[in-house]
Amino acid sequence: MKKGNLSAALSQFDKRSERGGEEGAMHKPAPSKEPTKPMQRDAEREEFTRSHLPPSRRGKKALTGYFEPEVMKQLKVMAAAEETTIQALLTEALNDLFKKYGKPHIA
Repeated sequence: MKKGNLSAALSQFDKRSERGGEEGAMHKPAPSKEPTKPMQRDAEREEFTRSHLPPSRRGKKALTGYFEPEVMKQLKVMAAAEETTIQALLTEALNDLFKKYGKPHIA
């Protein structure tokens, strides 16, 4: 049994949908009268993201780094032993670093 050519089948489907009105053909939505500007889309996306963040994360930025797996394991053990969070430990560490360099504690 010979298999059909997917490319040919798809091109036939595209031709049917361009003619419109045929059963099973997909219709493309009409283009918007006013094109959305890239900056407007970025602002809308940022507002959507901001409004869906938990209050504890609004107005804050994520800070990441790549370390050996043992670093994460040790942080987890320390957080459990101190009955605190990794976030709190990192805040303490950053404030200690800021102090060392004569900067204000802002973390």
